[in-house]
Amino acid sequence: MRTEVASPKVEDRVRDLHRRAVAATNDGQPVVGGRLIRAAARLLGLPAKAEPEGWPGWPDLATRVLGTYAAVETALGNSTRGLALLDEADLLVSDAGRGILRQQRGLVLILIGRMDEALNCFDEAIPQLRQAGEFVVLARTLLNRAMLHQYAGRVRLALADLDQCEQIGAGQAEEEGLARIFAKAAHGRGQARVLTGDIPGALRDFDAASGFYAEQSVGMLPVLAVDKARALLAAGLPNEAAAELGAALEQFPRLRMNQEHAEAELTRALAALASGETSTARSWAVRAERRFRRRGNETWAAVAQLTVLRADFAAGRRISRVAADATSLADRLTALGLRNDAEIAALLGARARIALGDLDGARAGIAARDRRTAPLENRLFRRLALAELGAATGNRRVTFANARAGLTQLQRHRSRFGSVDLKTGTTSLGKELADAGLAAALAQRSPGVVFRWLDRSRAQAFRFRPVRPPAHPQTVDAVAELRYLSMQIRAGELSGKPDAQAVKRCAALEREIRAKGWQAEGTDEDHAEANLREIGDELAASGSAMVCFLADHGALCAQVIADHRVALIELGPASAVAEPVARLHSDLDALCGRQLPPQLDQVIRRSVRTQVTALDAILLKPLGARLGDLDVVVVPTGALSAIPWGLLPTLRGRPVTVTPSSSAWLAAGHRPRRATGAPLLVAGSDLIHADAEVSRLAALYPEAAVLTGPEATVAATLKAFDGCRLAHFAAHGHHERENVLFSRLNLADGPLMAYDVQQLSTAPEQVVLSSCDVGQTVVRAGDEVLGFTAALLYGGSRTVVSSVARVDDRTAGGVMLAYHRALSSGTPPARALADAAQAEPLMPFVCFGRG
Repeated sequence: MRTEVASPKVEDRVRDLHRRAVAATNDGQPVVGGRLIRAAARLLGLPAKAEPEGWPGWPDLATRVLGTYAAVETALGNSTRGLALLDEADLLVSDAGRGILRQQRGLVLILIGRMDEALNCFDEAIPQLRQAGEFVVLARTLLNRAMLHQYAGRVRLALADLDQCEQIGAGQAEEEGLARIFAKAAHGRGQARVLTGDIPGALRDFDAASGFYAEQSVGMLPVLAVDKARALLAAGLPNEAAAELGAALEQFPRLRMNQEHAEAELTRALAALASGETSTARSWAVRAERRFRRRGNETWAAVAQLTVLRADFAAGRRISRVAADATSLADRLTALGLRNDAEIAALLGARARIALGDLDGARAGIAARDRRTAPLENRLFRRLALAELGAATGNRRVTFANARAGLTQLQRHRSRFGSVDLKTGTTSLGKELADAGLAAALAQRSPGVVFRWLDRSRAQAFRFRPVRPPAHPQTVDAVAELRYLSMQIRAGELSGKPDAQAVKRCAALEREIRAKGWQAEGTDEDHAEANLREIGDELAASGSAMVCFLADHGALCAQVIADHRVALIELGPASAVAEPVARLHSDLDALCGRQLPPQLDQVIRRSVRTQVTALDAILLKPLGARLGDLDVVVVPTGALSAIPWGLLPTLRGRPVTVTPSSSAWLAAGHRPRRATGAPLLVAGSDLIHADAEVSRLAALYPEAAVLTGPEATVAATLKAFDGCRLAHFAAHGHHERENVLFSRLNLADGPLMAYDVQQLSTAPEQVVLSSCDVGQTVVRAGDEVLGFTAALLYGGSRTVVSSVARVDDRTAGGVMLAYHRALSSGTPPARALADAAQAEPLMPFVCFGRG
């Protein structure tokens, strides 16, 4: 037994090493923390199997060092060593240090997945720490207990602990380490908000935490990225979640944050599962499960096992095994205190039994009612299981009721989002609910029921009032820099000297701007679903027919509404459309603005005729008798959104309007016309014939604001654009498929982007985009669309005329002049475009919205 007392100088050195070790570990750098705490332990001669009296004046310091040492060893994967160090500390601890040691044991138990034991430790430690005046450690303990409450789905208790944590910080502002704790409290509050469905609020909290982490705790940034990815998954953006995880997964091995690394792998599995990539999901989940088991963390390994089973079920693999394993796993997760995960496992087992025809077994796994505090995913999962059970028993009423209830819950969830980017995200469960309802409707063959489910299953983001996102100072600066760099990139491209660094910086700025937009709060729904009678009356009044396309189990169908009659017509395999659409776009782009050798020109034009004839035969010929000579309103699905409908023989010369949904079309017709400002005519940069095109149009609109040359700046354009009744742009355009908010038109001082359109207080009534491919969209699950044209329609524009492929500005000018002549004389937009395009048979302009 040692009896010597170390010198005050050594004691100061040990305390300094301990402080730095705690800071490094809390900053997400356990390797650095481990190096420092081992040095402190060596100075103390620890571990020493000593009795408390062998350390006069030192037991509390030894306890702290051993407790931190245990946490670091466990974080690095040495849980056996960590628990042994805690046992050593138990021999030394004084009454004053007992609270600190209990919270350290609780932290170690979290890291190895023994959650209930950890919670008991924290419950015991908190009053002891408060009595001892250990406020920084107390705040840290409350943070960890809040995390445990979140895991168990006890969000109210988690938020209460975070409130206490912030109160401690406010009362002990001078204490070292509280700034970091404040950041972690914001981080924890964001995690809790994800569970309640408040994604914009969660992202704001994460943003607040990231500012501190970036300055003082960079090791926490990948941990934060994982939580942000979970928020994006909850918003239905799995691709964005996967991108957020990419950098984090690269950093964890270097940081040796094994628990966090495994959690990131599990989240990546969930992102793949939400994207329908079942093999990828299974691979990531298996990897995470192995990593958890190596750490001895059986709790998290069970959660990973659940994800493996979900991937197997989604892929249709080993359904009998899934049914059995999911049911037993539900019991295990319940015993581990993970109520939400246990519920998902039970519902998964029930769905597997439905697929196997064991309906009595399935009923046993579905709770009698929703838990009010359950996360949205659990409630949607339950509704989907009940909808599938209804379908399996032939009770369509049950299927309809539960699919509708689930979609209503999802819609309420999405109403909290202000960002169109988030609103157009649809969870995979939401799509499955819509598909279940639509499948039951198709089986029933009732025209009204099929119509309702068609409308309910697509483009629901159009049902919300547009939200003008707040102009954060950082965002304003980022947008200005992005515009400047875009000009540099364009100049480099034209000179043959691309600027790779500028391109990389632009991508980073786009991510930053987009992420800020996600933080905007939403509003309630704007308009209700259309009904078949309303649509029929409106179509009859306008002399139009509506064609709603849908894909059902790989088969393409069309519902035709004309002359107050409704027909559902099967068209053939959906796969037959993709190739001619892709070839048509390739051919149109190859012809655009080029002087090709005559023989090659003829070959490509012949190919165009072949593709449009093929598309016409698949999509429209079977509908010919019902369409007659009526104008046509098209509600496309998937790849059909990219078709230049006016080129198809059946529709050649006929007014055609393309709309995201029947409800969106009806709402656009009934919306009050608020935009009354003077017309706007804009000629963009680097387009040879743009000035001449705008000059000819100016003669038709004497009162128009005309912006050409250096006057056609973004600021001047946006000022005149806001609230004008008609705008025409003759400019280079580009559809940015990877980041559609930054699809753009090139103006004198940089790009006018789809992002900018969201800033308008009053959307223009009509917009004409005499530009390349800015009519294209990215189509997300549920036929939610994004792009420059879509941004205008979301904002409230009634009509947008744009191209779904490249256009030759020499010939486009003539079409546009003819179009505006007809428009200015009172001809409706769709009719004006159909007549104007007759002279140029390969013009891929489309009238979107309400024609």
